[in-house]
Amino acid sequence: MNRAPTPLVSLPDPAAARRWCADWRARGRTLGFVPTMGALHDGHLSLVERALDENDAACVSVFVNPLQFNEQRDFERYPRDLGADAQLLEGAGCTMLFTGTLAGFFPGELDARGELLPAAWREPGPSATGLEGDLRPGHFRGVATIVERLFDVVRPDRAYFGHKDFQQTLVVKDLARALGYPAIVVCPTAREASGLARSSRNELLLPADRERAAVLSRALFAARDAWCAGERRPARLSAAMRTVLADGPATLEYAEIRDPERWTRDEPVGPIERAVALVAARLGGVRLIDNLRLDEPA
Repeated sequence: MNRAPTPLVSLPDPAAARRWCADWRARGRTLGFVPTMGALHDGHLSLVERALDENDAACVSVFVNPLQFNEQRDFERYPRDLGADAQLLEGAGCTMLFTGTLAGFFPGELDARGELLPAAWREPGPSATGLEGDLRPGHFRGVATIVERLFDVVRPDRAYFGHKDFQQTLVVKDLARALGYPAIVVCPTAREASGLARSSRNELLLPADRERAAVLSRALFAARDAWCAGERRPARLSAAMRTVLADGPATLEYAEIRDPERWTRDEPVGPIERAVALVAARLGGVRLIDNLRLDEPA
């Protein structure tokens, strides 16, 4: 949907955002929320457009959350450009943008070293086990902790997340169920022309590596082809992905199948009725993830 640019309210800290959101809700207006770490792209903007379609306003947070990084170098390299993000959001018709610091989100809850006190952490639910949870220890604990605080600041009616981070969407749904709010809306993965899933980390890839990274989506589509041909055994479906990825440019971390409605640490054994294919790999020093629901129409 094309929208005429509107003035964007840009707020510097969570306290100001909390006041703005409380005033908005007090007027009986609904609020859609898109939490981000910035370096925005068309995938993020599609979430904003969906939020605007379904609510009276769309609010976006931009905060590179140190709690969810288990590699300091990864945190330091993560792309940041708040000015460019604000321009994109204004063009998309976003209502309010806010940012902040760890101390701003957790006032009085940091120790003398600037680290979060134990009582402030939020433990993730059962969907944090396996795959990303195993490869990135503490990652989902950091996600659950900041998302809980973001929800407390905004108190949205609906919050919007991309399907690309599939396991994260399950963790967020676990959190929302425990809190009793908000409604979680998971939107389709936005892809580049090559099939590569749009991600802020793509900006860290060299042009040649960005082209080669499309092998991840080709592997997922191979699993879908096998599913459409009647294959229901997870081991055979994941083997179809690994065949595409074998001897390729990416260093594979996993290529596995899960039942998307019954998450398990390990790949299911025996035929399944529902399936999501998930892949993670490193290419040119950049870690990329992607996934594809196999039992739904393309």
